[in-house]
Order: sequence, then C-alpha cells, then structure tokens
Amino acid sequence: MSTQPTIVKVVGPLVVAKGMKHAKMYEVVRVSKEKLVGEVIELHGDEGSIQVYEETAGVGPGEPVELTGATLSVELAPGLLEQFYDGIQRPLKLIEEKAKSQYITRGIEAPGLDRDRKWDFEAVASSGDEVEEGDILGTVQETTLIEHKVMVPPGKGGTLKDIKSGSFTIEDTVATIKVDGKDEDIIMLQKWPIRVPRPTGRKLLPTEPLATGMRVLDTLFPIARGGAGAIPGPFGAGKTVTQQSLAKFADAQVIVYIGCGERGNEMTDVLKEFPELEDPNTGEPLMKRTVLIANTSNMPVAAREASVYTGITIAEYYRDMGYDVALMADSTSRWAEAMREMSGRLQEMPGEEGYPAYLGSRTAGFYERTGACECLGSDERRGSLTAIGAVSPQGGDFSEPVTQNTLRVTKVFWALDAKLTYKRHFPSINWLQSYSLYTEALENFYSKEIAEDFSKNRTRTSEILQQESKLEEIVRLVGTEALSHKEQLTLDVAKMIREDFLFQNALDPVDAYTSIKKQYRMMRAILLFMDSALPVIDQEDFDFSRIQKLSVKEDITKCSFIPEESMEAEFDKIEDKIRSQVAGLKDSGTEVKTEIKEEAPLAA
Repeated sequence: MSTQPTIVKVVGPLVVAKGMKHAKMYEVVRVSKEKLVGEVIELHGDEGSIQVYEETAGVGPGEPVELTGATLSVELAPGLLEQFYDGIQRPLKLIEEKAKSQYITRGIEAPGLDRDRKWDFEAVASSGDEVEEGDILGTVQETTLIEHKVMVPPGKGGTLKDIKSGSFTIEDTVATIKVDGKDEDIIMLQKWPIRVPRPTGRKLLPTEPLATGMRVLDTLFPIARGGAGAIPGPFGAGKTVTQQSLAKFADAQVIVYIGCGERGNEMTDVLKEFPELEDPNTGEPLMKRTVLIANTSNMPVAAREASVYTGITIAEYYRDMGYDVALMADSTSRWAEAMREMSGRLQEMPGEEGYPAYLGSRTAGFYERTGACECLGSDERRGSLTAIGAVSPQGGDFSEPVTQNTLRVTKVFWALDAKLTYKRHFPSINWLQSYSLYTEALENFYSKEIAEDFSKNRTRTSEILQQESKLEEIVRLVGTEALSHKEQLTLDVAKMIREDFLFQNALDPVDAYTSIKKQYRMMRAILLFMDSALPVIDQEDFDFSRIQKLSVKEDITKCSFIPEESMEAEFDKIEDKIRSQVAGLKDSGTEVKTEIKEEAPLAA
C-alpha cells in the first residue's frame, strides 16, 4: 500500500518531498493543499525534488504532494492563435476571470484551449484511405489568415474507417482509424510533452532567406528559413524592439513570441500593442497569426524555463502543418538564470559564473529543434521553424557563458551596440562584429530571385565598411585632408552606406519595411556612385569637394522613402542622374558646378 507523498523541505520554488518512489522524472505533480503545479526534476530513492511553477509562500513541511502520472505537456488544437499564455500554457484572460483580479492567484487551473467552442471541420481524407502519422485528415479555418490542418497524431496510422465534416469541439471524434484490428477515435486535440521534440521527416538544408524588412539584416547578415540566430546586447540597446519588428515584418506565416523573464512594463507594451498592429502583407490584425507567451521577471522563476519549451512545441506543431514559423525568445539569458537558480537550490556543482554544467547542452537542445524539413505524412509538404533568441549579457560582455554557448549553436550573430544606440542609429546592430554563416547557402536564391551580382555587391559593401574603420584611426591622427582622393571617397561612400542604407526609421510607414529587391537597388545606387567617381577623382589637381556637392547625393539619401510600387522607375532615374552628374565632373569645373546647382533634386 503506497503512502501519500509529503513535503519535507521548501526552498523558494524548490520543494523536496518524501514517499516519491513511484514518481518519474519530469512528472507533473500537485503540491500542497492549494494544488500548485510542479514538475519532478530530481529523484533520490524515496525523495524527489520538485520545481514549482507558482509562488510557494505559505507552503510548509507535512503538506501533501499528488502525483498525476503525466509529463508537462501543451495542448495542440485549433484556438492557439490570438492567445496570451503564461509559461505553462494557461490563458492569461481566463486566469484573470477566475481570479477576479489582475494578479495571478495560486492554484488556478485553466485549460490551454476552450473545450466548448465549436469549429467547422472540413474533411479532406475519405473513408477507406490508408493514413500514416502526419497525414492531413481535415482543415479548420482557425483565423482569416491561417488554415489549421488536423493531422494524424505521431505514432498513429492505419485504415481510415470513418470521417465526417461538421461542427465539432476539439474533444469530439472527427475520424476513426482501424489500427491492428482495433478502432481508435481521433479528436482535434493533441497533447505533446514540451521537452520532447516533435518528430519530422527528412531535415533539409536551408536555401531561402527569412526576409525581415530590415536592411542591415537582410543584406549584410541574412538568416535562413529554418535557421537559428542570436541578438545579444546590453540593456537599452534595442533587443526587444528589434524582435518586435521581426515579429511584425518577417515573412513567416506564424509567429510565436516568448517574453521570458523580461520586465513587466515591456511585456505590457507587447500585450497592448500586438493586438493593434496590422499585418503588412494582408492588412488583417497581426494577432491572427501570432501566439504570445508572457512570463515576466516578477512571475515564478521556474516557469521561465518551461515557457521556452512551451513556445517551441507550439511552433513545431504549426511547422508540422507545412507553415514557415518564426519564434522570438526574449530573453534566453533570463531562461539561463532560472536554470542557474534551480541548480543552486539543488546544490549541483556550478560551472562558469555559477551556471549549471549542462547550460551548453540545454541551449543546444533548444536551438536544435529549429530547421527546415519535410513534414511527416504522405503529401511531401515542407515546413520550417526559425528561432531568434535575444541574449542579455551583463554589462554587454559577450564573453559570458550564455552568449558564448548560444554562439556555438546559432549561425547568425546580430551584435547590438550601445554606442550606436547613443548616436540614435537604429537598428543599432554593429556591422563589424555581426556575422551570418548562411550567406553561401543563400547565394543561389539571391542570384536567381534578386540579381546575379547581389552577393558580390554585399561583399563590396562589407569591405567598404571595414576599410572605413581602418581609415578612421588615420583621420583621428592627421585629419581627412591627409588621405588620398580614393580614401576620401571610401569614407564618403561608407557614410552613405551607414546613414542612407543601414539606418532605418521604424516610425515611417515606408522606411520601416524594405523588400530585398529594393535593398538591392539602394545598394547598387550607392556602389554605382563610387564606381562612377573613381576614374574622375584620378584627375590631376581634382577638387574632391566637387564630389560632395553633387545634388544626386541628396536623392540617394531620400531613396529609402521611395514606395515599393514605383521603385524601378525611380531608381533608374537616380542611376541615370549619378552617371550624368559624375561624368560632368570631367569637364571644366565652373560650368559643371552651375549646372549641378540649378538641377532640382529628385523627389522621393
């Protein structure tokens, strides 16, 4: 006869209980009389350590612990989109209604999905079909933007005995499959343990970029669909704003945004602003393709660790439908700090800076769940999951363990620079420290879809910025006048790249988003200016100030405000103007200057 497990020790979110010999690792338990949600994370004989996802104040030794036999799982079915969840998939609106307060009351049970709402299920498979795991049985129009595909759960398969269209709740039977002579009912609701990656078919090499609309990212440091990237930066450098911009403009079909351990006022802004944002591609509310998970810094620390896994499991589910999914985690440093706190309470041997020795493997395990793949099922559909994690190193020190472990497993590094922030240069991504390892994999896409010389121009642009950083040291010592005309032109063009191309105004409706084709035309115009000026400045006794006075430079400055629909014609005019004005500098100086002054700048 088994005895009821009871609490023997409480240390913050860590609870130690005896009588746990029948418990299993990562089993969900109910702690104390208030039935707080917890998870078994360590077992020693009859004793077990439990991390509790709610506040443990007032809980003491002798109180009961109830085993559930289930692992911490998320509910997957129509109704996920447009939701605001906490770290363990409890809807915040439902918690507020049950608690009758703006504060989360302990012990509240709130299902992740509405059991009473009916959905219009449209069957696409037929009775008698042979189906396998991942095959699509039917569809539900979850929102006006996303069609939810109801799939055969992983590990199931057989002959489809019965299927019907109609209006159903997520727990109603929509199909029956005959497996090994037995009938098995299929409902729209699936449950999946958050720490186990969902199975896929064949992994694919990334070949397409995830367009973000941010010029410094798409042109210089692109991320592939199915890639993994990191945005490290000190406090106030713009990590949250950059991730919110990515969530709004990235050309993914589904967005999962995880606020992990960030300040409450930041998450409040997200929760208030996202429902008001408009999807730039469709004009519909952005929330119709978004899931938000909020776990602020004043919420129980253990739930931070769960929130990251909850978010990526939901993202994997939509990837399995064949969608391109983008996941934003802000910030993984807070997730790592939660692991460090729990590791310390478990008295584990600390690693570097007190983080647990398994920090690297946990970080790798999270990012390895990304990728482009062939989904399970016989229809050969493809999906992708892109993860972009913000990192908040203390004091902006990129050598600290969380940043370094993240860089080992991600292929894109967008380094935010506080100095650029102070200069009001946004996005404040340092073009000398950042890098992308996807550029070679994406070259074929750029040459076919954008232009053959796109990659060549990107390389030249990076080289000019690097040359500028070297010349700046000389300028500080001897001044600009001591440089050759070619070096002065390099500095002038680098300034155009920084101020006219890399700088972006997120508040301007046109400049906030730039397509990759427009980015290419902007970059090409700047490099054309340099190529046209190089033979001219080689003239003997040439006055370099004449280059700086050309009115076409003002047109290049304004080209970021050219609307996408009139892009080609306007850029053709700018390029013609560059050729004519720079070629005119070969003639006598006085006439050329007069002609340039009288010519009106091209209107944006």
